Amino acid sequence: MLRHLLALALTGFAALAAFAHRLDRGEVHVWECQEITLQAARDYANPYAEVVCWIDLEGPGFAKRVYGFWDGERTFRVRFVATAPGEWRWKAASNRPDDAGLNGGTGALRAVAWTDAEKQENPNRRGFLRSGPEGHTLQYADGTPFLLLGDTWLAASTWRLPFRGVRAAADYTPGPGISFEEAVAWRKRQGFNSVSFIAAFPNWAADHRGATFRNADGVYLRNAWEKFGHWAPGAAITTDDGATTTAKDMHDEQGQRPFALLADRDGLADFDRLNPAYFRSLDRKLRHLADEGFAPFLEPVRRDHGPSWKAYFDFGVSYARFVQYLIARYGAYNAIISGIHLDWIPADYSLTEHEWNDALKLHLRTYGPPPFGQPVTALIDSSTYQRFGHGDACPWLTMHTVGNNPRNHAIYASLEELFHLAPAYPAANLEPYYTGWNHSINRPGGETPPAGSARDCYFARAQMYGSVLSGGLAGHVHGTAAYDVTSTGEPEGWRPFIWEALRYESGAQMRHLRDFVLGEGARYRELAPVPGALNPRAASGALADGLDGWSFLLRNPAADFALAYFETKAVPARIAGFAPAAKYSWTWFNPRTGEWLAPEVLTADATGMLATPAFPDAEDWAAKILRAAP
Repeated sequence: MLRHLLALALTGFAALAAFAHRLDRGEVHVWECQEITLQAARDYANPYAEVVCWIDLEGPGFAKRVYGFWDGERTFRVRFVATAPGEWRWKAASNRPDDAGLNGGTGALRAVAWTDAEKQENPNRRGFLRSGPEGHTLQYADGTPFLLLGDTWLAASTWRLPFRGVRAAADYTPGPGISFEEAVAWRKRQGFNSVSFIAAFPNWAADHRGATFRNADGVYLRNAWEKFGHWAPGAAITTDDGATTTAKDMHDEQGQRPFALLADRDGLADFDRLNPAYFRSLDRKLRHLADEGFAPFLEPVRRDHGPSWKAYFDFGVSYARFVQYLIARYGAYNAIISGIHLDWIPADYSLTEHEWNDALKLHLRTYGPPPFGQPVTALIDSSTYQRFGHGDACPWLTMHTVGNNPRNHAIYASLEELFHLAPAYPAANLEPYYTGWNHSINRPGGETPPAGSARDCYFARAQMYGSVLSGGLAGHVHGTAAYDVTSTGEPEGWRPFIWEALRYESGAQMRHLRDFVLGEGARYRELAPVPGALNPRAASGALADGLDGWSFLLRNPAADFALAYFETKAVPARIAGFAPAAKYSWTWFNPRTGEWLAPEVLTADATGMLATPAFPDAEDWAAKILRAAP
């Protein structure tokens, strides 16, 4: 026993040292993933479902339980970070107290801080994301503002965006055969700091079944994205319209799937038997994102897996276990964690929001929140508040979102509603207008512009600025229509190839949103949406379901700092609520190019009304308004 415990401790130190090769004396850096390997002393019939292991971790200002995960055969791992410089200690334990390999091992390390220059190289070294001091924004642990600039790569966890282990060329431009590393490098050059993706698609496969498929029991096993041009003539049961297009296949680069499939059950995933080999592939992508300074938006599964999960398994317990597996495996990386990809809640293809909420509340009761404090939310249609509630109604949720439907002016009232909740949570639009997507829910005012056209990119840009200036101060996720990552050898269908979508100009314009919002540094934390101050808010004839003709305003309580945005076809407005007779500097900002024009000096009238100056041209424009020094 003593020999085994000593070996366990040495194994832990060896794993830690592997991450600390640049340091002396066995030290590690704060906020960098460390890993302890535990070897069970015996076999288990189903270690994923039967074994729970953890370390009790203590360090400066920190004393929490950090859960581990099963990684195949008798191997279990615990990943963690040191959140502050100083001495750290851990002790291993499990729900199998008679297994000497999982209990009693101890270890220690010393954590040191990154230098300022090292933080400049990788902002994740500033610490994991949490709410800003006012509650509406996000920041790194050291207080540095973080404005989310994300992209929608929902299938990037799979072979469709392969990890090759080769660094992208400095001048890489997206093209056929694009790798995960090349896509990350391209978006990083454009200023992005996050990508959204779903960790697992348990039974999506290009097989003989339809993309939307229910079994002989009438239970839907999937409602998948179509693999256009690939048919499933043997599909026994298909969608109501008889479509037999098969599903996009979502294995990893080695053909691995996240769960075992039950034999002779029409492709039903065994949600109680996980396949660690699949997640080892995902490990490489998460590590690469961390090294490149990204904080991904990580989701467990898409909602269409819910019906079969509930019908054939103990759903609450089983789903909570899987969510915890992902947190244990990836919770030592900077990320925004999602409880579920609930983009749509059809009765046949999903569980209700209440069923998902109950499972996530069970997860919280069983395992607690992520130990290193990352924000937790969900991708939703409409708004997380309208679906789940706030505070005690959904205690697992610490960040609100809107998205998916509607993708026009009608979503902004939901963002304003989120802003005024108490206590305040950060909020963002995670599924706005998608550039290049020809779909009925992606047509502002009924319009479908050509993919990648100036009008198409304008709609995406209008949602960027309209969402943030309606109170989504956490940032914004760009809608990239190739979210399914259509690859070579597949027809596009109504979604473009990923390399084409990445070249759309709307993606390159996301960096200008950052420059605009952070134009006065962290002062954007002071701002609140005040659409009622604009007269008129909307031009005559502007459509409620469109993206033309509206104006937006954020302003601080002191009325000495404001940000505005005017869509195309907006009209100059009179803006109430400024200091009477005070002088203001008005600086136009071009959201297409990121250019600031020369400031103009305006004077508010005796009632505090400020008149919008003439627009520079007929395009959309943003503006920064600052009170001039006396």
